[in-house]
Amino acid sequence: MEVPPTKDFQWQSLASLSSPRVYCSLVEAGGQIFAIGGCDDAGNPMNTFEMFSPEVNRWTNLTPMPSARAGVAVVSLGKRIMVVGGVGENQTPLKVVEVYNIDEGKWKKKSSLREPAMGISITARDCRVYAAGGMGSDLRPQCFLQQFDMLKDIWVHFAPMPTPRYGATSFLRGSKIYVLGKFILKAYMVEMSKFDQHMSFIIFPMAVNDREKYGFSTSKACCSSLYLHILADFVM
Repeated sequence: MEVPPTKDFQWQSLASLSSPRVYCSLVEAGGQIFAIGGCDDAGNPMNTFEMFSPEVNRWTNLTPMPSARAGVAVVSLGKRIMVVGGVGENQTPLKVVEVYNIDEGKWKKKSSLREPAMGISITARDCRVYAAGGMGSDLRPQCFLQQFDMLKDIWVHFAPMPTPRYGATSFLRGSKIYVLGKFILKAYMVEMSKFDQHMSFIIFPMAVNDREKYGFSTSKACCSSLYLHILADFVM
């Protein structure tokens, strides 16, 4: 595949959000971009929900989330947007799950997570959502691997991951979900594991650890410790 020359790419300033914020989450659905929650300049969680229309370069305020929070996990499911966990008042992790129906312009609560969590890695296929890891109320990384069935409104728990982690990145490829992990307490690792059809994890040899240099890291560490990089291979 031919790659366009770098001179064909450029930055462009677009319309600003209605207010400044950090730890806001973005998701695309139906050609529009949605900005969800975040913290204001005083550090308070926000329930803001805004939509950006690229064609007209404009933000539109939508129905606010029922729960103010920041750092949520978010995924689009057709004309629905699912928001999972995050941080609420006093930086407390939440187990709230809410879904926004784009056509109806309304929010609806769904079955909560088993444990409150922030920094969850989330991906989806059809009507099933997969949530890996997270940080709980005890500030420890979690090893949960959960599947949410949108039609039945239930969470199903699979065998736990070999290594608890939060702030990971995940994606689906074929019948497998890959989780490229991030933090475990204050240490980074290079473990690779696989969750197979026998509903158990297998740990593979370590991968090389020079990840950030080549762009695997999606965010910078806020503590002076090693990086965690875990690749999990989950067969559905």
